[in-house]
Amino acid sequence: MKKVILFLCQGLEEYEASVFTDAIGWTTTYGLEPIGLVTVGLRNKVKCAWNFTIEPEYQLNEIDENSFDAIVIPGGLSRAGFYEDAFDERLLGLIRRFNSQKKIIASVCVGALAIAKSGVLQGRNGTTYHLSSKRQKQLLEMGVNVIQHPIVIDGNIITSQSPATALNVAFTLVEKLTSKANVARIKEGMGF
Repeated sequence: MKKVILFLCQGLEEYEASVFTDAIGWTTTYGLEPIGLVTVGLRNKVKCAWNFTIEPEYQLNEIDENSFDAIVIPGGLSRAGFYEDAFDERLLGLIRRFNSQKKIIASVCVGALAIAKSGVLQGRNGTTYHLSSKRQKQLLEMGVNVIQHPIVIDGNIITSQSPATALNVAFTLVEKLTSKANVARIKEGMGF
């Protein structure tokens, strides 16, 4: 069974994380091929952008990263402390190690900035929040070829522009880890 790390940074947008728990969860009950998902963070409690507080199942130092096939980084808000964790060297190192093994690295919205900050998007295509020239400029300054498209896939890296793209990023991840048929099956079960 493929396994995914859903990385929960301080200040993340709740919706951007929840769609992955749902889509991947559906693979275990209705899908053709189940995918495992665990939530991982750098702190015991994560205060989200819109006032939820959540508890990751594991701290980063408690997992065997080699047993995972992909990592997902939902975006968040700077005023809620998102970049405290998103730019933490422990996460950036994990991104680099996943990239060196060609494992899938997916993000939603400004989660792409963590990937870019790690250096693995340098000279590659990516995108981030489309309504923030500041975030677009940051991505460009980190050496990314910024593409104005809702979802951009460059090899093993998936980036996207906004919270609205989160569910399609989740479906794209399921397809890359398993198959189009598995995505079609879970979409049917979820009512899409």
